[in-house]
Amino acid sequence: MPTDPSSVPNFDDLPAVDGHPQGCAWGVFDKDGKKDHYGTLNFVTPEIVAAAAKEVTDGISISLNWPLNGIKFPLPGRKAPVHKPVSLREVGMEIDGFDDELEINTQFSSQWDSLCHCVLPSGETYNGFKPSIELLQTTTTEGNEMPTIDHWHSPAKGCLVARGVLIDFKRYIDEITDKTYDPLDGHRITVEEIEAVAKHQGVEIKPGDVLIVRTGYTEFLENPTPEGFAKMATMSLSGVHGTTETAKWFWNKRIAAVASDAHAFEALPPLKENREVGAVSDLVLHKWFLNYFGTPIGELWDLKALGEYAKKKGKYSFLLTSAPLNHPGLVASPPNAIALF
Repeated sequence: MPTDPSSVPNFDDLPAVDGHPQGCAWGVFDKDGKKDHYGTLNFVTPEIVAAAAKEVTDGISISLNWPLNGIKFPLPGRKAPVHKPVSLREVGMEIDGFDDELEINTQFSSQWDSLCHCVLPSGETYNGFKPSIELLQTTTTEGNEMPTIDHWHSPAKGCLVARGVLIDFKRYIDEITDKTYDPLDGHRITVEEIEAVAKHQGVEIKPGDVLIVRTGYTEFLENPTPEGFAKMATMSLSGVHGTTETAKWFWNKRIAAVASDAHAFEALPPLKENREVGAVSDLVLHKWFLNYFGTPIGELWDLKALGEYAKKKGKYSFLLTSAPLNHPGLVASPPNAIALF
């Protein structure tokens, strides 16, 4: 249920949840004894949506969706899309024309990660839900107890419409600073840098926003080079700095969701709390956002045209809409996201 962001405690004041660290938000959005499935999307109230609609003054819409086959090389563990056109006559219909079939891995291109994408060592995710292959093979959303993306289509939610804010980190660091930057160099974008970019852009980050960070990563993937592939092999990729303090900042700002053109939103490889390089299981923001806050993470979004238009207009906030695929139990989905100015 939509929740006034100002009614929710800050990170350090959240009620303790037994067995989990301070800042775990389980139970915060529960209503009338019913466990919440939406997490920080609850920050998007009707009042916030109505205010976001006022961002539209130019009548311009920009797709934020990279092609489903945007990655042109094998991605270990994830199948490339397979598109199969089908003749209508071959399937027994007395008419000329075509259907088509599409097989995809929902993590291969632009995506939302649902709150079931990663789980804690206990097998739990947001709000204590414990997904399994069997539970995710549900055939109806009504019978689906897991916090998966199909719940976004419920009458109570109506998908995602919110104010989007672009933090064009790549343009800022390339054009405003004298620093050398490469999305394949593993730069860890700090909260202080996010705030500096926002200040330079003249944009205020507000409760209920979807915060979107441009790193330039998908632009490399569109035009890869041998030197880039050599860097990519080290899996040292730029993104938001994954620390508990970063997570605290996002919660205290009441961010509804996050997205980026980066591979994992947060920088890779992850760092453990002791600053040692960790494994993928040590991703800090995935744990805080998906498991503890209930904050969806968007990855591999196409942000180049958005960045160009935002610079042209000098305006980095917009109306964002996203209607992911509506299938019971979806762990992730193409975002079908549009920015409107």
